Amino acid sequence: MKPLADPRFRRLLIGQALSGFGSSALYLTLGIWAKDLTGSNAAAGGVEAALGAPMVLSPLFGHLADRVRRRPLLMVTNALMGLAVLSLLAVRGGDQLWIIYLVAVCYGVAFGVLGAASAGIRRDLLPDDQLTGANAILQTTTQGLRILAPLAGVAVYAVAGGGTLAVLNSLTFLAAILALAGLRVEESVGPEASGEPFPRSALAGLRHINATPVLAQIGYAAACAFCVIGLSQTVMFAVVDEGLGRPPSALGTLNAVQGVGAVAGGLTVSALIRRAGMARTAGLGIGAFTLAALAYCVPHMAFVVAGEVADGIAITWLMVVLSSAAQLHTPPRLQGRVNAMCTMLVLVPQSLSLAAGTVLIDRFDYRSLLIVMAAVTACCAAVLVLRPTAALTERTFVTSAPDGPENQEATDSAPSAQH
Repeated sequence: MKPLADPRFRRLLIGQALSGFGSSALYLTLGIWAKDLTGSNAAAGGVEAALGAPMVLSPLFGHLADRVRRRPLLMVTNALMGLAVLSLLAVRGGDQLWIIYLVAVCYGVAFGVLGAASAGIRRDLLPDDQLTGANAILQTTTQGLRILAPLAGVAVYAVAGGGTLAVLNSLTFLAAILALAGLRVEESVGPEASGEPFPRSALAGLRHINATPVLAQIGYAAACAFCVIGLSQTVMFAVVDEGLGRPPSALGTLNAVQGVGAVAGGLTVSALIRRAGMARTAGLGIGAFTLAALAYCVPHMAFVVAGEVADGIAITWLMVVLSSAAQLHTPPRLQGRVNAMCTMLVLVPQSLSLAAGTVLIDRFDYRSLLIVMAAVTACCAAVLVLRPTAALTERTFVTSAPDGPENQEATDSAPSAQH
C-alpha cells in the first residue's frame, strides 16, 4: 500500500504496533490479576470499568491534542505510561488492588490522548488519498495483534507474574518513544482564538460533526448501533455456555477467530470504500454486526465461528470509515477534538450497553437480547446503505458557528494537499 512507501509512516506504524502489543498483553491481563488477588468476578469487571471511564473526558483529550505539538505529546504520554505500569511492581496482594485500577484508568486516559494526537499526526503526515489506506493498515495491525497479545500476556503472567509483564510493557512504550523521536513532520497545531471560552473550544469537535452531514450521519448511526453492540460482550458467555455447552475458556479461541475476521476486514476496507463510499461502507459494517447477532442465535459452533468472523470484519470496516471520514472532512487544527468526539460516540454507548448487559442477561433469554441487537443494528445499517450522505470530494470544511475558532480555516479547496 502507498502509505508504507513513506518511511515516516513506517516509523509511526512500528512504534504504535510495539506499544500496542505490550499494552494489549498487559491490560487484558489486569482483570485476571484482579480475580487472582480477590477471587471476585466483580473485582475483575472493575478493571473494564476503570479502562472505559476516562472516555467521558474525550473532549478534553482532543482539546489537548489540538493545542500542543502532537509528536511531543505522543512521546510524553508514552513515557508517563511507561512509568505508570511500573507501579504494578508494588502489587503483592488484595490490599494493592487499587494500583491495578489506577493503572487501568491511566490506560484509558493514555488511549484517549494517543488516539486523538495520532489521528492528527497522520493527517499532517500523509496526503488525502493515502489516509484511508493508512487507517486500514493501522486497524489491521491493531486487530491482528489481538490474536497474539492476550495469549502472550497470559503466558508471561502465568510463568513470571504480573510484575515481569509490566516491565516488558514499559519497554514497549520506550520503543514507541524511540520511533517517534526520529519522526519529522510539519504539524498543524495553531493558537486558540482570542477570547474563546474553554467549554466552547473543547466542544468544537462536536459542533463540527453536527455541521458536517457525512460525519454526523456516520457518527450518530455508529453511536446508535453501539447502544446495543456492547451487549454482546456479556451475551457471548451465555452463547458459549448455554448455546454450545462449552466452558468459558472457549471464548479465548473465539476471540482469536474474531481477530482473523478483523484482519480480513482491514485487507478489504479500502477497496470497499472506493466502490461503495464512506457512508455505505459504514452501513455494511453495521450490517455485519446484524449478521453476527443472528448467527449467535444458532447453537452450533460453525454459526458462532461465522458470527465472530463477521464481528471482526464489522469493527474494522466501521472504525476505518469513522477515522478516515473524520480526518478527510475536518480542518487540521480540529483533528484532535473531532477524532476524540468520534471515539466518544462509539465507546460511551458501548460501555453503557455492556453495563446493561450484565443486568439483562439474568432476566432475559440471551437469544432475545441478540434479536434486539440484530433489529437495532439492521435499522442503523439501512439508513446508511439506502440513504447515504455523499462525502465531500474536496476539502471544503463546513463550520458550525460564525464566531467559532474553526472559521479560521473554513475553506481549503485543495483536493489533494501534500503535507
